[in-house]
Amino acid sequence: MSIVVKPKLPVAIRVAVAAVLAVIFFYVIPFVVPSYLVSQFATVLAFAIAIVGINLVTGFGGAITLGHAAFVALGAYTTAILVVRYGWNPYATIPVSAALSWIAGWCLGFPALRLQGLYLALGTLVLSITVPPILKRFDGFTGGVQGLNVGNPEAPAFLPLDDSQWIYFVCLVIAAALYVVARRILSGPLRRALIAARDNQLVGAVMGVDRATLTTATFAMSSLYAGVAGSLYAMIVGFVSPDTFNVMMSLSLFVGAVVGGITSLNGAIIGAMFIQFVPIWASDIDVSLGGL
Repeated sequence: MSIVVKPKLPVAIRVAVAAVLAVIFFYVIPFVVPSYLVSQFATVLAFAIAIVGINLVTGFGGAITLGHAAFVALGAYTTAILVVRYGWNPYATIPVSAALSWIAGWCLGFPALRLQGLYLALGTLVLSITVPPILKRFDGFTGGVQGLNVGNPEAPAFLPLDDSQWIYFVCLVIAAALYVVARRILSGPLRRALIAARDNQLVGAVMGVDRATLTTATFAMSSLYAGVAGSLYAMIVGFVSPDTFNVMMSLSLFVGAVVGGITSLNGAIIGAMFIQFVPIWASDIDVSLGGL
């Protein structure tokens, strides 16, 4: 009996086909679903950006972080304060959010990442716990418990898009650009250095890898991604408040990274959809059961 082996498509062709299907899927979404779902998919893209940041620092850097909500809050409140207090264009606040988050990530990462394993996770978790109370205390600047009403950016008049479709495409373009940046970062020697430092510190040191500096730089880049995600989130929702960026958001983002694959940049979108839609579907099931 002869065994027939079916030829497989080359990897490049399969990747190209998957990329084309993904582009078509994300392009078509805002035109075939209701407006409220378009906003939810925009939120998925924002969460996916934050999860890519977690993939960088945890999946490849080996540093477990449970404090990403703090950097999402920094990005969101940077946008909110600049728009509400100083009248900035919301899109101009995105680079500022990215820069401030990168600086905060570098400053906090250098001492925090000298911890290991569970101690690092607990240290970053404390960061998520302390940020909401701090935001509430500066009510004259951050709006305190009431938060700040940012409003939703309007679509340009010359485009045949409503406001929710417009912000969706803004998120899609930024998410795609940051995905490419992360892919480029992890396509060269830096990837090997990160994995060497993560898997065997002694081997990494012999190779000349400065784990503390490398991981701190990765943590700063991860924080930048979270800050951009926060800035987009503020524009999508149109409102920011301290209780939004609590420890549950940090845990949800980390769960999303695990569900999508902690070392899979492509899986970030799957993890983001999981944390965005599964709780909503679960609550619908609870309501349905309660009516029986």
